[in-house]
Amino acid sequence: MSLPPSSAARRRVHARRIEIEGFLREDGLLDLDARLTDVKDQDYVIASGLRKAGEPIHDLFLRVTIDTQFNIVDACAVSARVPYPGGCETITPAYRQLVGLNLVKGFRKTVGEMFADVRGCSHLSELLLSLPTAAIQTLATFRRDTEDTDGKPFQLDRCHALETTTQTVLRYYPRWYRSGD
Repeated sequence: MSLPPSSAARRRVHARRIEIEGFLREDGLLDLDARLTDVKDQDYVIASGLRKAGEPIHDLFLRVTIDTQFNIVDACAVSARVPYPGGCETITPAYRQLVGLNLVKGFRKTVGEMFADVRGCSHLSELLLSLPTAAIQTLATFRRDTEDTDGKPFQLDRCHALETTTQTVLRYYPRWYRSGD
């Protein structure tokens, strides 16, 4: 299923792409490589000069290395294409501050505080907000979501469909279902 057709004729003028890939390293850690690109479909004039149609305005990269508990043990940011060369890319070293954070324990709030306004790049910081769920999906590759463990499966009560009072949980995780009464 996809979106319904637009109710009016239209032409695309901008594309933002966010891509995140998860890698298992030989040392048992995981790398999340993330990329954000912004491209215009027409020539675009900004204060720093003309960007030709199809030429990236932003081409930004992040890599975080995590352990199996979602702790960030290494971080790197690269600003390959930016609208204001000589300015935008100077903030990338600040993203080393991610080391020591946990992707699933208050990460989004902490990132919002650490890199707010002029303390970070709004585009790199936005890209960071996608990392927690990408990390969960990457690590889930190695875990069965229905395996019998002593603790409640991680994904329960973390999204609408998997609230423990839903029929979805009753059907797929009956052990953890709780009546909404």
